[in-house]
Amino acid sequence: ARRSLASPVVSGVLCPCGSPHGSAVESGSGGGGNAGSCGRSLCEASEQDRRLRALFQKLDVNRDGALCIHDLAVGLGRLGLHRTELDLRKIVKAGDKDLDGQLDFEEFVHYLQDHEKKLRLVFKSLDKKNDGRIDAQEIVQSLRDLGVKISEQQAEKILKSMDKNGTMTIDWNEWRDYHLLHPVENIPEIILYWKHSTIFDVGENLTVPDEFTVEERQTGMWWRHLVAGGGAGAVSRTCTAPLDRLKVLMQVHASRSNNMCIIGGFTQMIREGGPRSLWRGNGINVLKIAPESAIKFMAYEQIKRFIGTDQEMLRIHERLLAGSLAGAIAQSSIYPMEVLKTRMALRKTGQYSGMLDCAKNILAKEGMAAFYKGYIPNMLGIIPYAGIDLAVYETLKNTWLQRYAVNSADPGVFVLLACGTISSTCGQLASYPLALVRTRMQAQASVEGAPEVTMRGLFKHILKTEGAFGLYRGLAPNFMKVIPAVSISYVVYENLKMTLGVDSR
Repeated sequence: ARRSLASPVVSGVLCPCGSPHGSAVESGSGGGGNAGSCGRSLCEASEQDRRLRALFQKLDVNRDGALCIHDLAVGLGRLGLHRTELDLRKIVKAGDKDLDGQLDFEEFVHYLQDHEKKLRLVFKSLDKKNDGRIDAQEIVQSLRDLGVKISEQQAEKILKSMDKNGTMTIDWNEWRDYHLLHPVENIPEIILYWKHSTIFDVGENLTVPDEFTVEERQTGMWWRHLVAGGGAGAVSRTCTAPLDRLKVLMQVHASRSNNMCIIGGFTQMIREGGPRSLWRGNGINVLKIAPESAIKFMAYEQIKRFIGTDQEMLRIHERLLAGSLAGAIAQSSIYPMEVLKTRMALRKTGQYSGMLDCAKNILAKEGMAAFYKGYIPNMLGIIPYAGIDLAVYETLKNTWLQRYAVNSADPGVFVLLACGTISSTCGQLASYPLALVRTRMQAQASVEGAPEVTMRGLFKHILKTEGAFGLYRGLAPNFMKVIPAVSISYVVYENLKMTLGVDSR
């Protein structure tokens, strides 16, 4: 038997006695014994079909057998359900299987069924006490778990908009009735629109992994997001590789006596190896995206299970802990590739025939330990980078949601790009001295006559000979690549997402 799908707002149209029929779907039981005051079983498929058809006909203003945006606007308005044009477009887009811009009866029914399933998942995620009702404290707690802070007064305002019986709590019927013919505007929508580490790639894969909604996990969309993110990262890193190589050269070779500038650095690279030399080290930098992203995501999911939270979403501090540990595991696994990337970027023309030749040379001359030089400052850099990037991004997200999110959690392209750029820049700024020391330690053997140094010794040496400014060599080209890297990765991500059939908006 099919569950009741229509809202009590329109139940007078659907049921001869005009009685509400929400109880028939309580807990999704679909039991055959539920009946309305008219004495008819509300679970009979033929009766349900008749009522849905009656609703469809009521909404079909121009009587052409299909619901367009105009039909929905007028029809829902007559029934007291006022929706914006954007909301109506979302409804049609979600249900329009044959892409003709309108909903026939079958598409309309499928939309209601699919939408109610989503609403049920959201209701359960909000119902922390599992008592079948949502109160103001549960709304506050659910949003706080996502890092979104609202007051109880704001939560009560949300409740009042849905609460029909004045109890200041929402049961399943009230929740479904309010949202059934309304696009989903709730916590999963925030997760959906505000992805960060999957979309933006600035060359450092140290960010906390994104969360995925229950629906994305069940439909397998999560891996398509990761593939799209990996492809976007590859394009982004390739486009900004010259700036990345210049940053590495300045980190290793620039000093008070050798004050390398941006134009001078590019000129020097082109003179030494031609235009192609600008992309040295990019091949290994792109190759390491796939294993690093896959290991980090798998580790993150396992750590979440180990933490043992029963929430669909981790709290901010739990995300930071799980994300940092996952990042450490991923970095440990692929760290030799990081060393290879630095050595390939610093190599002179003809020094190595390729990545494998470079690896063989390092192994033969320096041993296996050389592949883990700079490992400690790299691990230490994960915490400030991931922590500050997450904190800044969540703060910006919360500010936007509280001030500007009226009908949707969708921030739009420019807000998302701005938040991603600012948070990534702050994260890099906080961890940059550790990144510089890591790079110098990785490059030790490539510099003739360079003494063996420790992380602590290198910090002391830089501060003594160059001052605090010496810890930020190469910062200018690093920051110059952030905006183009974020923008390119976003555009490529969105296009790859469409190619892979991800319809998340």
